[in-house]
Amino acid sequence: MTGQTHAIQRIEGGAIALFALIAVLVLYPEWWWVVLAAFLVFDFSMLGYARSPAAGAASYNTVHNYALPALAAVTALALEPVSPVASTAIGVVACAWAFHVGVDRALGYGLKLPDSFRSTHLGVIGKDKASDVRSRDVPDSSED
Repeated sequence: MTGQTHAIQRIEGGAIALFALIAVLVLYPEWWWVVLAAFLVFDFSMLGYARSPAAGAASYNTVHNYALPALAAVTALALEPVSPVASTAIGVVACAWAFHVGVDRALGYGLKLPDSFRSTHLGVIGKDKASDVRSRDVPDSSED
């Protein structure tokens, strides 16, 4: 991934996080604090790594994308006429979820690849990432 593409995706994540925060402030002003209080709850999806990197990537990626928060937001809108209380609860969760994913992306944490927690669609994360990237670019001589 090029530096420009990486930067654009990080800016996009930050914009979505900001939008989610503004949405909760406008739509559910008394519940704004839930966005911050629930921030780390979505990281429980990393528990899949206790089983294997592939299981961890699958569980992490299921939670750390925008599709499910968007589905929750649509559900909240649909429930508004029927059950305002459920609509509010689901809407706040949708905002908190989108905020979490957006902040993660803005910080450079992408969707996980099944080989390692540190391998993401935005590149390698963590210490010594430059050496990891170089070692991935060098063909393994044992494969000849």
